[in-house]
Amino acid sequence: QVVTLSVLMYPVLRSLALQLHSAVTGSYVSGTHSIAFINCLNEQIAKDIARAIMDKKLAAYINILPKSSALYFWKGEMEESTEILLIVKTRTSKIGELSNYVRSIHPFEIPEIISLPIDQGNPLYLKWIEESVPRD
Repeated sequence: QVVTLSVLMYPVLRSLALQLHSAVTGSYVSGTHSIAFINCLNEQIAKDIARAIMDKKLAAYINILPKSSALYFWKGEMEESTEILLIVKTRTSKIGELSNYVRSIHPFEIPEIISLPIDQGNPLYLKWIEESVPRD
């Protein structure tokens, strides 16, 4: 039971430790922020989802990239389509909430929502993300 509790508490404790380290040292802690990638069927859906994410303050900044070609397997068949890509900059601690929210509004049965931690970057930009997305 202690092991289960420890595993469940790890993300919370890690987040608190990172916040404390950042506050004490004034330096950026790798992985504090993330970039999420979300594919959308067309530009209107992409804009609607991006606006919804911003309205919920789940991101500081979203790029909407133009059409790209996609190849993928769906239900055993290779498919080809064009999609619009959202690149979302946010706190790593918000990725779960972002993913849940996007799944609730996205028209795809299984929308692509993946994220990568930001290792380093312009300290002023990273601080701006911090200020733009409220803490949990």
